[in-house]
Amino acid sequence: MCEFFVTADPILYESRTRTVRIRGVSTSIRMENLMWDTLARLAAEEGVTTNSLIVQLHDEILRHRGDVLNFTSFLRVTCLRYLRRKCDQLEAAETVEDAVGGHVPHVRNPQHLPH
Repeated sequence: MCEFFVTADPILYESRTRTVRIRGVSTSIRMENLMWDTLARLAAEEGVTTNSLIVQLHDEILRHRGDVLNFTSFLRVTCLRYLRRKCDQLEAAETVEDAVGGHVPHVRNPQHLPH
C-alpha cells in the first residue's frame, strides 16, 4: 500500500508560497503544490481564477463562521473535501452503471484526478 504514496513525485509535496490580495491586504499563503493544483482545478470548474476563488472562500468562511483561525488549513481541507466529492461522484456513477448494466458516458475517467 505505501508504495503508491512514497513513489509520488516530490514536486507534489514541495511547498510554494503565493501572495494573494484579499480585500486590499496582501496575504502570503504557503501550501504544497498538490493543494495549489487542486485549488486551480476547483477554480476552473467554477469559472474563476485561483486568486478569485481564494477571495470568495475567504469571504464566505468569514460570513459563515465570523472568523477563521488558520485560513491555509481551511484551504487544504477545502481541497480534500473537493477531491472527496469527486470520488463520491465517481462511486455513485459506477453504482448507476452497475445497476443499468451499461456505460454512463458523462462519467470522467478517474485518471483525470490529481495523483
